[in-house]
Amino acid sequence: MVAGANNQIVSQLAWSAETGALSFNGVRYLLIRPETLMQWQQGVEAELSTRAGELAYWGGFRGGQLSGQRYKESLGLNVRQAVEFMCRMGGEIGWGRFEIVQLDLQRPALEVVVHNSAFAQALAGARPGGQLRPVCHLIRGVLGGLLNGLLEVPVRAQESECLAAGAAGCRFVVQAE
Repeated sequence: MVAGANNQIVSQLAWSAETGALSFNGVRYLLIRPETLMQWQQGVEAELSTRAGELAYWGGFRGGQLSGQRYKESLGLNVRQAVEFMCRMGGEIGWGRFEIVQLDLQRPALEVVVHNSAFAQALAGARPGGQLRPVCHLIRGVLGGLLNGLLEVPVRAQESECLAAGAAGCRFVVQAE
């Protein structure tokens, strides 16, 4: 595997030695192991139960809103192209391979399957199929925030299947409320 080959995001990352910042198209990113985030999530869940997943969801939601709006404007994309770009970007930054199953801009609704989710895999590797419920709250939030930010409608996002709970992939459904 060649680093950055056919990967638009990796090939366009900018790093500043002076500030230690890594960015794409003027938006700062960071590299972090998925196990780090999932260990944090599990620790918060031990304290707050299922509320922890909602906190991770809202963090992802804001990131999805901001990124979707930013890339739509800066790259001159329409809504459909912005969703496609963000899903491609998810794969290019290592979150898993995003497959858009359905995108209906009239209803609006978005269904995405993420194959090999880095977050689910971080937990599934320790206990395959051992999770009782979906764990990819950050991805669920990003997809919810993406649709909300691009269409300016309230949405509800769910993860109906998860690799960490034994499914073949992680399935997300985002719908207007």
